[in-house]
Amino acid sequence: MPKSQRTTDTNNSAPVPEQGGTSGKVQSLERAITLLQATADSSPDGDTASNLAAQCGLNRATAWRLLSTLEQFGLVERSPVTNRYTIGFAVARMASAAGFDGLIRRAHGTLRRVSEQTGETANLAVVQQLGLTYIAEVTPPVVLSAKWLGRQVPLHATSTGKALLAWIPEEEAQSLLSGPLDAYTDTTITDRARLRAELEQSRERGYSVCVGEMERNLYGVSSPVLGSRGRPFAVVSIWGPQDRVPESRFAALGTLARAAADEIAKAAQAL
Repeated sequence: MPKSQRTTDTNNSAPVPEQGGTSGKVQSLERAITLLQATADSSPDGDTASNLAAQCGLNRATAWRLLSTLEQFGLVERSPVTNRYTIGFAVARMASAAGFDGLIRRAHGTLRRVSEQTGETANLAVVQQLGLTYIAEVTPPVVLSAKWLGRQVPLHATSTGKALLAWIPEEEAQSLLSGPLDAYTDTTITDRARLRAELEQSRERGYSVCVGEMERNLYGVSSPVLGSRGRPFAVVSIWGPQDRVPESRFAALGTLARAAADEIAKAAQAL
């Protein structure tokens, strides 16, 4: 039987299988995917080849060759001014053709368990270019509740939106809030200084809250699902009517939301 083709990385003198083997993995492809993920996490400013290499445990020469190949196919772009790499248009084009079926499948069990534990609705929203879209929801069978699937909502008036705003860079949050902060109820936060203070509190406790700010009777908590560099790609929420989800439950529900978000983040790594 012919021997497996082998390559040697300068960071590790021991030969490793390039393809095939017991794992069936292709090492160079794994490295390219890791670099692509690190580049995505560095959004919106991007990062240099040296920094990306260090984050992925690669030597700079290997990282540079892989990034050059990814750039050739439009998967990353390099700024000629800063030499920083950002995600390329080809990734956006492929993403626009993809659904969220895999994430929904992996998150469903977690959402179902949270809904059963709390007796309330648990849902998942994904981060998109201009905000959030709800993609999965589990509602207790005896509870009648609003359906949020496919909806986009004002970021400043929901715990889901505030969880996104609290965990992205401030300049991005300001960009998403460039328009007026409309009032939907008498508890909607329309003052920017007050909103910034609440976002800071959300980061400190690990979850955001909503006290009837979008719909007067709906209260809830949300926690971000974070990628490898602490950037949110989705948000988990637990919510219900005020009489069942009073502010006195926020701390306990917030703890459950944080745990669910961490669980979904780990599951998403396997996608």
